[in-house]
Amino acid sequence: MSSNKFINLLVPIISLLLGLIAGAIIMVGFGYNAVEGFKALWNGAFGDIYFIGETVRQITPYIFSGLAVAFAFRTGLFNIGVEGQVIVGWLAAVWVGVAFDLPMIVHLPLAIAAAAIAGAIWGFIPGLLKAKLRVHEVIVTIMLNYTALYIANHLVRNVITDKGDRTESISSSASLKSQWLMEFTQYSTMHMGIILALIAAVFMWFYLEKTTKGFELRAVGFNQHASKYAGMNVEKNIILAMVISGAFGGLAGAMEGLGTFGYMSVQSGFTNIGFDGIAVALLGGNTALGVVLAAGLFGSLKVGALNMPVAGVPTELVDIIVALIIFFVASGYIIRWFLSRMKRRENK
Repeated sequence: MSSNKFINLLVPIISLLLGLIAGAIIMVGFGYNAVEGFKALWNGAFGDIYFIGETVRQITPYIFSGLAVAFAFRTGLFNIGVEGQVIVGWLAAVWVGVAFDLPMIVHLPLAIAAAAIAGAIWGFIPGLLKAKLRVHEVIVTIMLNYTALYIANHLVRNVITDKGDRTESISSSASLKSQWLMEFTQYSTMHMGIILALIAAVFMWFYLEKTTKGFELRAVGFNQHASKYAGMNVEKNIILAMVISGAFGGLAGAMEGLGTFGYMSVQSGFTNIGFDGIAVALLGGNTALGVVLAAGLFGSLKVGALNMPVAGVPTELVDIIVALIIFFVASGYIIRWFLSRMKRRENK
C-alpha cells in the first residue's frame, strides 16, 4: 500500500477516534459517565438481534444517500440536493405501491424503478443547467430540496389523498419487508433493502473504476478542459453524473417508502437522510466501500443514541459526537500534515 493510500485510510480512522475522545471529554465535563454512556450506545445498536435489525435498517438509506453524494463528488460535482431526491423518490415509490395491483415480481421492481427515475429527473435538472448554462449545481440543488418538499406535500394532500396527512399503506406486493426477516430480528423494521444498498455500492465501484464511461466521468470531474481536448463530451458527462447521483438519492427514498414506513406522510421538515449522506460520503472518502463503512457508523450512532438515556446521558450528545467527527474529517489536512511530518522524521 502506498504512503498516500495509507494516509487516506488513516485520516477517517483518526478523525473517528478524535471525535469519540472529544465526545467522552464533553460527557465527563457535563458530569456524565462516559464509559456507561458508550456502553449504552453500543447496547442500543448491537445489544440483541432486534437492535441489530434496527441498526441495519437505519444504515440502508444512508448507504444510498452517501453513494449519491460520493458519486457526484468523484465526478467533480457537488450534489447538495440529495435530500430533495430522497423525497421525490419516496413519493414515487409509494405512489406506485398504492396505485397498482400487480404481482410482486413486477410490482416491487416497478416501484423501485419509479423511485430511481424520480431521483434521476431531480438530478437531471441541475445537471442540465450546469452543463448548458454553467449555473452552479450547489445553488440549484439546494433550491430543489425545498421544491421537492413542498411539491410532495401538495401531492400527498391533494392528489394521492383527499386532504389527508398520509397516503394509504402500500400493497404487500410492493413491500421490501420480509416475514422471515422480521421474525428472525424479533420484529424489527429491518427489510431487504440492505441487499439493494450493497449491490448499489458494488455498482458504483465497478462503474467508476472498471468501465470506460466511469473513467470519462472521473476525468471530466478532474479537469473539464483537458477532457474536452481529449474528445470527451463534457456536457453529456456532467448531466449523466447528476442523473446517476440523483437515482441513488431516489433509491434512498424508496427504502423509506417501501421498507421502513410503507407509506408517505406530509413532511413538516426535511428527513435529513440526504444531508446525513454528505457526512457519510465525507467520512467514507467518497469511495463505495468507505460509504458502506461510514453509513454503518452513522446508522449505529443514530440507533444506539436512543438507548443512552438509560445511562442518564442525553441523546443530543451523539449529535455532538457526530459533528465532532465531521469536524475532524473536514480538518483532515491537519492530520495529513501531522502524519507527513511523522513520516519525514522516520526517514531522517
